[in-house]
Amino acid sequence: MHATLPLLEVSDFPSLRRRRVETLQVNLGYRCNQSCVHCHVNAGPTRTEMMGRETLDSVLRYLEVSGIRLLDITGGAPELHPQFRDLVLRARALGVRVMDRCNLTVLEEPGQEDLAEFLAANGVEVIASLPCYLEDNVDRQRGKGVFQASIRALQRLNALGYGGDDSGLSLALVYNPQGASLPPAQSGLEQAYRTHLGERFGIVFNRLLTIANMPIQRFGSMLISKGEFNAYMRLLRDAHREENLEAVMCRTLISVDWEGTVYDCDFNQMLGLPLRFAGKPRLSIEDLVGQGLEGNPIAVRNHCFGCTAGQGSSCGGALGS
Repeated sequence: MHATLPLLEVSDFPSLRRRRVETLQVNLGYRCNQSCVHCHVNAGPTRTEMMGRETLDSVLRYLEVSGIRLLDITGGAPELHPQFRDLVLRARALGVRVMDRCNLTVLEEPGQEDLAEFLAANGVEVIASLPCYLEDNVDRQRGKGVFQASIRALQRLNALGYGGDDSGLSLALVYNPQGASLPPAQSGLEQAYRTHLGERFGIVFNRLLTIANMPIQRFGSMLISKGEFNAYMRLLRDAHREENLEAVMCRTLISVDWEGTVYDCDFNQMLGLPLRFAGKPRLSIEDLVGQGLEGNPIAVRNHCFGCTAGQGSSCGGALGS
């Protein structure tokens, strides 16, 4: 796989500083039952990295003392971690909202037959990856049969109340472009998703999130192989909007990898660019217990233009109109 960090190091991206941390994003490991073309984590079935019990305890200790009220659990497929459910239960006991970044097909994996019911019973917010509402596009990006498996999973979640206006069970879908292009307007695409999925499959959801593909890991390597990396970076830079700097996720989120190292965002995590604080080049989540990060500088490189291009992009979807 081609390394992308050397192509991103020389950067004129504007400097940024943190506000108060509101979201703790935790990557439980890189094992996944899929190997998607657009994956910025390079996750897949053969990955073995997985967060240990001691690090999970540190995550919960930080949650308890920090006052953070949102835990964003990701992977890989985070549900494949043996302590995923324990983490959810303990976080919910602390009164913390929990979001699960779910690839949908994991609901059909052996041992996960009751996963949907577990998520619903504990009020977990589901952020579900469905990079298109058309079967051919999804299967091309994620593998043959993935679309139909995803539809079955969505119908199952709907049957439990997910996506309903008054159920309290939030279901968001995530769109990624098929290649080296920016996402279309989030509001218009959301309506297309609602119409197609509703009319054909009876599926409802609360919102659609559009996320730009980052020029790192598997997607970045593919761009290099195709000779499209520089063109995609020009696209991102030319579409940069200064006003999006106010809403980028790294101002209020920190990302923790499977070893407990802390990053400004999960993209920096995949590039090996740790959060730096109090003169330390690398911190663990345990180091941050009792510490505040307001005003701390954020590590930026050229991939950050992926978050500020056009309508903007973050783990929460578009930043503006």
